[in-house]
Amino acid sequence: MTKALAIGALAMGALVAGLTAVATPAAADTDVKFALDWKFEGPAAPYFVALDKGYYKAEGLNVTIDTGPGSVAGIARVAAGTYPLGFFDLNSLVKFRDQNPDKAVKAVMMVYDRPPFAIATTTKTGITKPKDLEGKVLGAPAADGAFAQWKAFVKENSLDDSKVKIENIGFPVREPMLADGKVDAITGFSFSMYFNLLQRNLKPDDIKIMLMADHGLVLYGNAIMVNPEFAKANPKVVAGFLRATIKGIQDTVKDPDAAIKSVMKRNETADEKAELERLKMSLRDNFVTPWVKENGLGDVDMARLAKSIEQIGITYEFKAKPSPADVFTSEFLPPAADRKL
Repeated sequence: MTKALAIGALAMGALVAGLTAVATPAAADTDVKFALDWKFEGPAAPYFVALDKGYYKAEGLNVTIDTGPGSVAGIARVAAGTYPLGFFDLNSLVKFRDQNPDKAVKAVMMVYDRPPFAIATTTKTGITKPKDLEGKVLGAPAADGAFAQWKAFVKENSLDDSKVKIENIGFPVREPMLADGKVDAITGFSFSMYFNLLQRNLKPDDIKIMLMADHGLVLYGNAIMVNPEFAKANPKVVAGFLRATIKGIQDTVKDPDAAIKSVMKRNETADEKAELERLKMSLRDNFVTPWVKENGLGDVDMARLAKSIEQIGITYEFKAKPSPADVFTSEFLPPAADRKL
């Protein structure tokens, strides 16, 4: 072969290789559907920050975030695989696992180290402490995650619950009924009730929020949960999702004013000022606790989790009580150094 022919052959080979490289598509991102517990509100900011800053994309994930039906009901969606990942109440997961031992949904990242379970009331009722609820009317949606802790709250605060009238009310009328004086107190998430009451023209000084965590409950709050079959087949996807979400939380903690913009892009009818304050309230009371500051985001204290399962037993009769390891695993979390605030 002449030198000219050899050079031509090399050039042709390079051209073919280049065309082949162009014709071969890049590996497609993995589609992941993620369900929130509720609406697109302030506390959901970290997920949208991770989306807008490309943290999920950097992990090779094409994440879709949807609203949810509440912190309890959505667990069944994860169990069914409708959503491989979701953000729901850990205490409800404990009960779900007991009722559905064949559906091994697990929490893989704790988000609310302290739960937002609370009782809200107004100053005109005279309720300032748990004991004051005796002789009053408590409005509580039957499916409410906070109301699910009522019996434990009663025990820890030595309440005579026979003196508290419980009225089953729907979520949409919960705050309006309190604002109108039709009930004396309501159960729910602190940052939901507080700002919903402000929208009913109550002043901040008119609203009293009692966090159950300040009155004897050692429970955890909402966590990211995963479908067991999905986790087994896609461990790197789960780990990547958590890694990106943690970055979103870290950024949100550093600059909530910027983070709320990512929520408002998806909920243009919301009040940005109210959602920013709701976010800051959740960061202060639920996300960033002393334990999280010391140990980093995402993990749990297994001894505390064991105690919380015992406390759930006050409100719920177990058939076969799950262990902490049945409901939570840290195996998909990044190293502690990467989870620091």
